[in-house]
Amino acid sequence: MKTPKRILPLVEEGLIDEVMRQLMSGKEATVYVVRCGEEIRCAKVYKESNQRSFRQAVAYQEGRQVKNSRQARAMEKGTRFGKKMAEEVWQNAEVDALYRLAAAGVRVPKPYICFEGVLLMDLVTGADGNAAPRLNDVELDHALALNYHAKLLREVILMLNAGVIHGDLSEYNILIDEHGPVIIDLPQAINAASSSVAASMLERDVSNLSTFFGTAAPELLGSQFGKEIWALYQAGTLTPDSALTGKVAAPTTVVDVGAVLDEIELARFEEEDRVRRLMESQAG
Repeated sequence: MKTPKRILPLVEEGLIDEVMRQLMSGKEATVYVVRCGEEIRCAKVYKESNQRSFRQAVAYQEGRQVKNSRQARAMEKGTRFGKKMAEEVWQNAEVDALYRLAAAGVRVPKPYICFEGVLLMDLVTGADGNAAPRLNDVELDHALALNYHAKLLREVILMLNAGVIHGDLSEYNILIDEHGPVIIDLPQAINAASSSVAASMLERDVSNLSTFFGTAAPELLGSQFGKEIWALYQAGTLTPDSALTGKVAAPTTVVDVGAVLDEIELARFEEEDRVRRLMESQAG
């Protein structure tokens, strides 16, 4: 196929030899299957901010670092330079998260480079050698649902211990290769240590998993694995082998109404996005 304009710089630099086909187009990027020498990889081309449907909410940007105060001021003012810096921070968040998570043993695609708004990384493939399906497209029975749910909780714990919360985890950004789930799409990754909404983001990610897998394994519905994982994390006792029950003791502290309202708003955005992606999936 014809090489997309945004990928041309990588071809000119010798990083990509051939664009083979478009793999998918989503809310934040278009992904292509590319050939790099003898290796088949994928190139994620980030969409411009005015073309993305994903909201870069303040909650996702909190705690992210910029190079200097000039860049921070420009981003706050929304100048042309500031918008460019915001785009770089948005894209680098995924690259940084992928490198950190891969080093921590989390099952994510191996990243190679992010150049001119294009992220080059491993192509996740299924047992047949073709591009791996999304979790949403995999038929589940009770046993497989419990198996994948347990594996993903372990990945979530590995991520959290590496200081990262996905922030948008659902059946739409999990691929299934021959060994099980692989987590993708991390530009909205949350820094667990510096974000004031880290706990609610983690709980929402885990709740999304329980809701999805609960269709095939109803006992997961209403579980509180997210709260349990966060409590162990705060206590400094969380490990990938922590025995989880999905239950936590009833809280005795006064409710923070503002935090609850923030969580409701985030949940509303998530539901709107989930419905849209479901409609796109059905239309495709």
